Amino acid sequence: MSQSSSSFRDFTARLLDYEGALVERVEPEGLEVLAPAPLARELQIPELARFGFAAELPSNAERVGLESDWLERFGNLLGERGQTARVTFPFALPGQIDAERIVEHAVSLQNAVYRVTGVAPAWTRYLILLFQVTAFSDEKRDGIIKLGFNLANGSTIDSFVDELMFSAIEPADSRDMPPALSELPPDLTQTQLQSRVGRALPERIDAQLAPFLSGMQRRLDRDLRRVHDYFTDLRAESLQRLQKHLADEAETARERLRLEAIAREYHAKVMDLQQKYALRVDVAWTQTLEVVMPVQRIAIVIKRRKGERKLALDWNPLARKLDIPLCEYSYTRSMARMVCDERLHLTSPAAQAPCTDCAKPYCRVCHPRQCPKCHLSEGKSP
Repeated sequence: MSQSSSSFRDFTARLLDYEGALVERVEPEGLEVLAPAPLARELQIPELARFGFAAELPSNAERVGLESDWLERFGNLLGERGQTARVTFPFALPGQIDAERIVEHAVSLQNAVYRVTGVAPAWTRYLILLFQVTAFSDEKRDGIIKLGFNLANGSTIDSFVDELMFSAIEPADSRDMPPALSELPPDLTQTQLQSRVGRALPERIDAQLAPFLSGMQRRLDRDLRRVHDYFTDLRAESLQRLQKHLADEAETARERLRLEAIAREYHAKVMDLQQKYALRVDVAWTQTLEVVMPVQRIAIVIKRRKGERKLALDWNPLARKLDIPLCEYSYTRSMARMVCDERLHLTSPAAQAPCTDCAKPYCRVCHPRQCPKCHLSEGKSP
């Protein structure tokens, strides 16, 4: 049995047991369930039922898998339960870490320098948001985006968000030991959360859907070529007939009408293909997970010309990785950063790119709406 099937079986057993059913494991890789009448009605099963999760089913068992409608049944059973969770990892921190080497591999400043000033143990909170992304075109594609932030410094944690989530769902007995509230970063306000999600999510949606969009574009190009070739041949045949009957006014008029009809039909087919391959993307929040755990906090000082700013980055002992400095404009996943001259904002290079009109580089955090020199608006800030 695959790992996903085994995890689904364990989840099913825990859920049904929580809902008051009697659950026993049966071979091969199945469950026998005695469910209360309300639970049986909700799940549309008999009160005494058998479920199978592997290729070989127990006798008289119903197959339960991720590809069936069982996810929807369990979702209806859970309702709004399980949409938010909080776990605490009292993880043992290593005695010493090579902070200089760790920062060297995680911090990439293109126009500034930095200096490590200290390392100290600390606690942090990671906020992980799950979004379901569904793309509709000539085909349908579903996916899950995991967007995580370190609430202590705003950094995104794409490089180890999966490791945190996997550890969070593994049962353990020592996770109900939260630290003092004074040791934890504060909550984000609703406005702050909406701003961060609004800036961070588009890049990750693009990356999630890139293979799907690439395949869709190939199919569209293929169909457009076929339509173009077909109507090009029709037009060439009509033009040949027109050349042969230039002296016959009636025949010439018919061929001209035929050419106009071919052109109209071609444009109609192209419009049909554009509608067929039109893309709609739906994004819906599904779950929130908060992970509280100790980290090694590395303090650094960033210097740009005569200015300097302090920054704290957390080294995660579970993933053994360091936060990347946040881009204060886009919360991008890329590592490269630049420091602006006006207020020392940390951003990706794209957020300090030259103006498309006057070619003056400027910081999009300082000037989110327009170029400070020529006042050209480059669209709304994300």
